[in-house]
Amino acid sequence: MYKGDLSTRKGRRNAWIDALFVDHAVLRLWWTNFAPVEPGVLYRSNHPTPGNLRAFTHKFGLKSLINLRGQAKNGSDALSRDTARKLGLDFYDMAFESRGAPHRERILRLAEIIAHMRGPALIHCKSGADRAGLAAGLFVLIRGGTTQAALKQLSLRFGHIKHSKTGILDAFFELYARTGEGRKPFLAWVREDYDEAALRAAFKAGKVAEFINARLLARE
Repeated sequence: MYKGDLSTRKGRRNAWIDALFVDHAVLRLWWTNFAPVEPGVLYRSNHPTPGNLRAFTHKFGLKSLINLRGQAKNGSDALSRDTARKLGLDFYDMAFESRGAPHRERILRLAEIIAHMRGPALIHCKSGADRAGLAAGLFVLIRGGTTQAALKQLSLRFGHIKHSKTGILDAFFELYARTGEGRKPFLAWVREDYDEAALRAAFKAGKVAEFINARLLARE
């Protein structure tokens, strides 16, 4: 439906149709799992509609928007980029996976963004459950917090289902708790010790939970 053009009335209409009914933004018109990660510094949510992004920016003074979906090239993506530009927000594409072992280079790139971004910032994925939880947990550890605090960002309160394939994100934090926490700073552990392939090989997801997560909830 969306053809990449917001410059015409028809293009903007098609972007909204694509966002609402293909990307499921109709569910996000009235509900959001917006929450602070660190008040005044970082917030998290599902993919904000233009109205929600304006409201969050005005209420919390947002300066940056970090898109964890990457360049999705759909109506939701186009509308949020356009709204961020109009609001004067710095926009970052920082794609993460929800069902794969977190990539070392992406973790380190997020750390660079956190170090240099204008705050407060908002991170979002599609549903605000898995990739937003991962990035929020990474933020906690990068800022010197504990894995216990990081794992709270991956909770059912945000829609995260641990026993599906997205549980590999919990397993990542648990791996650091077992092999690095208290002995090596988080980013040093990521650079020197973290083994993506080993984590991927060791993790097993529940089939029923993954069916609910991927098929019924249509999570990315």
